[in-house]
Amino acid sequence: MSMTVLQTARLELVPITLSLVEAVMADDCAEVERIAGARFPGKWPGRSLIERAFSASVERIRADPSLRLWGDRLMIATSGQGDRHIVGSVVFHGAPDEEGVVEIAYGVEPSSQGQGYGAEATCAMVEWALEQPGVRAVTASTFPWHTSSVKIIRRAGMEHCGWREHDLLGELEIFERRRLDAPCYVGASTREAAARAFRAG
Repeated sequence: MSMTVLQTARLELVPITLSLVEAVMADDCAEVERIAGARFPGKWPGRSLIERAFSASVERIRADPSLRLWGDRLMIATSGQGDRHIVGSVVFHGAPDEEGVVEIAYGVEPSSQGQGYGAEATCAMVEWALEQPGVRAVTASTFPWHTSSVKIIRRAGMEHCGWREHDLLGELEIFERRRLDAPCYVGASTREAAARAFRAG
């Protein structure tokens, strides 16, 4: 699997490494910025945010970073004055499962929202994932009322394929995009088929 820096129209998508995650956990902003080569956003992510983003504890990330950080990247933008700054991240919640399915998610820091960075990065990373050996489908989930998230997911070429329950907040809508030569793993109308496309956290 290639973990090179990817370039979009306005962003560099830089691989997230174990050393970067550990620097965030150590509250070492200077080290994060040194590793990323970019200014960190003002709102500092904590342990709980890291573990939600990667669907794993820091201990599990350390145990197998190639599995847990598979494909994950920072979004880095450059201002007109040449200032490189981190605006968000795209993650896959782990390497492909036994059916070749990966789940994508993204986040954009508050002061950079509303500028299309999430869509730009998500579209690029869906295309990248579907080109990787062993990947047959990319899934994403969001709440149906989260219209901006639904727009981004659909813009990446993903289609509604089912629902699953969130422990606290109700139903999540599931979307999927498959490689053209891949069978359908997520049925359009059944919760049971939808569940097959998702790994337990």
